[in-house]
Amino acid sequence: MKDNLNLLVVGSGGREHAIAKKLLESSHVEHVYVAPGNIGMESEGISTVAIEETDFDALKGFVYDHGIEWTFVGPEDALCAGIVDSFRKDGLKIFGPDKEAARLEGSKDFALEFMEKHHVPTAKYSTFRSSEDAISGLEKFEEPVVIKADGLAGGKGVVIAKTKAEAEEEIKTMFRKGQEQIVLEEFLSGDEYSMFVVIGEEDYRILPMAQDHKRAYDRDEGPNTGGMGAYSPLPQLSESDYERMVEEVVEPTINGLRKAEFNYIGLIYIGMILTGQGPKVIEYNVRLGDPETQVVLPRIDSDFAELVDAAINGNPLPEVKQTENAVIGVVLAAEGYPKSPVKGHKLPELEESGDISIDYANVAGEFPNVTANGGRLLTAIATAETIEDAQQKIYRYLEEHEFDKCFYRKDIGYKATGKRF
Repeated sequence: MKDNLNLLVVGSGGREHAIAKKLLESSHVEHVYVAPGNIGMESEGISTVAIEETDFDALKGFVYDHGIEWTFVGPEDALCAGIVDSFRKDGLKIFGPDKEAARLEGSKDFALEFMEKHHVPTAKYSTFRSSEDAISGLEKFEEPVVIKADGLAGGKGVVIAKTKAEAEEEIKTMFRKGQEQIVLEEFLSGDEYSMFVVIGEEDYRILPMAQDHKRAYDRDEGPNTGGMGAYSPLPQLSESDYERMVEEVVEPTINGLRKAEFNYIGLIYIGMILTGQGPKVIEYNVRLGDPETQVVLPRIDSDFAELVDAAINGNPLPEVKQTENAVIGVVLAAEGYPKSPVKGHKLPELEESGDISIDYANVAGEFPNVTANGGRLLTAIATAETIEDAQQKIYRYLEEHEFDKCFYRKDIGYKATGKRF
């Protein structure tokens, strides 16, 4: 791997903040730019670039002008829009799957067909192109029913309808809002787990496991969100269940990607439910997740930039070493999130220390005087020897600050510790 590298990360949220920080840890990396980034990143030696994620020509121009070695794509929108195809057409190195492979996230129906074809365990499902057909199709499913918008929805396109009557209303609403296709799925019972896999030309590496908390409020109540917090490692996940995940889910997924001949040099997120029958996939994402990235990357005790560089250049992937420490991240969201978050209110100055860090997302202003500029504003992250210690540390830290017109869950990590704050 070369030295003194200039790298570009595409994206603007907490995930991209965490990625840029991790890449900067490498002895091979001189500078990391993030386009468009956010104001909170600039406090840590990360340069933000005022170019939108889907302005491919401007991004490529920046790469040429600034001697960028390779580009790391954070968000799904750019991947599904074909940023990898555009860069590779011009001979530029980039980390992420091409547009065809990105359909694994861009279309729920496409992903489910892929799983079915390649024998990846998942839920029973049916796809519908009209409200009438979907409502008729409800008779095939028991309550509760999972309803998914087929396209990208920022983690908010899934509804778990407790009754058939509620499902009917949700179906009508989705089609009324312009959905051309929806998917109905059986509800899977069990704990949900997040697995991230780096895929090279010939091999793959699994990153530390995490568990996300998707519901807006404590005790897993309220609407689905893009994620309200996460933690790693997972003491409740047995070694035998982990091995089943690798054997029954990861390996057939990777084999399926090879057989489909996708141009897939990048990351895949596999969201799984550990059911009584074993692990079953509920979704694929074609990139790192948010807020899991903020707790997974700090647990990597090897050079993440070397891993990405090897994948991009077709070299054997180095092993991924993990720290023994535990990491927990709690998302601070604006009041009204996920439907109508308020904006413009000032956030308190948040001090960082060796074991407390902040990854910023939807914020504006001038650091450290930042204001809310969207739904999920930042992730506060604590590192400690155990999940229990990290959980106590992060909530003690958050309780020391007053947050106006904001909220956060007070039970992130409870499935590992049994504790709520």
